Amino acid sequence: MPVRSGPVGDPNRELLGLARSIAVEAAELAAKRRAEGVTVAASKSSAEDIVTFADREVEAFIRSSLLAARPNDGFLGEESTESASAGTSGLTWVVDPIDGTVNYLYGIPAYNVSIAVVEGEADPETWHALAGCVVNPAIGEVFTATDARGAFLGDTALHVNPASDLSQALVATGFAYSAEVRARQGLVLSKLLPQVRDIRRIGAAALDLCYVAAGRYDAYFERGLKPWDHAAGALIAREAGAHVGGFDGSPVTADFGLAAEPVLAARLEAIVADLFREAGL
Repeated sequence: MPVRSGPVGDPNRELLGLARSIAVEAAELAAKRRAEGVTVAASKSSAEDIVTFADREVEAFIRSSLLAARPNDGFLGEESTESASAGTSGLTWVVDPIDGTVNYLYGIPAYNVSIAVVEGEADPETWHALAGCVVNPAIGEVFTATDARGAFLGDTALHVNPASDLSQALVATGFAYSAEVRARQGLVLSKLLPQVRDIRRIGAAALDLCYVAAGRYDAYFERGLKPWDHAAGALIAREAGAHVGGFDGSPVTADFGLAAEPVLAARLEAIVADLFREAGL
């Protein structure tokens, strides 16, 4: 699936080409390991927050591939945060080797490899995303974007859905691994659900963001996102015309992330902010 060509020597297009080629190969490796059978390697923040041996293998492949191509860049990966590197080039690669690990474990075809490259350190509050790629090998979809040059599914340009009334909006979300936080999030949804068309929960943040970009959802919001969860997907959604951010004009952080057509985003943000306060989130 080709990506749109840019001017000769465009550095962001070159970065995207590298991200895409490595992400596609990494996704093929993840799919191969899925077919062979998945083994849980460990739990992280809770028993539900798992990492598989494939997560570690895929991240190691991505990291070594990037190091070989761009040895001076920084790196932040979900499975190796303790060995994140700042680099000396001013660029940092932000990687989720298998986003949607529980889906991956159960054989649900909604998982992905996510690779983004940002200008600056691996901090969503200060970085500037340059290029990103999200690959779902289970159904063969490759989402890409570069800064100020649009977002694509394969070679098809992506655009968010036009503004709609909140009552007609299909809204996606996700839940925390903490049982206590999930209970509070359930209270939020119980009050939001009557106000929207319906709710979806796919369990893979990067795909949620890409699905907003592709018009498969009208909006997506979540609390607890990590930098690797949204680095590539947020750029893809933004380049498709979505407002992507946290509360009150802030960037996406662990506190909150929202993506939607701008008018709908403003309406949904106000309602969710009130519901979060009521639920103690």
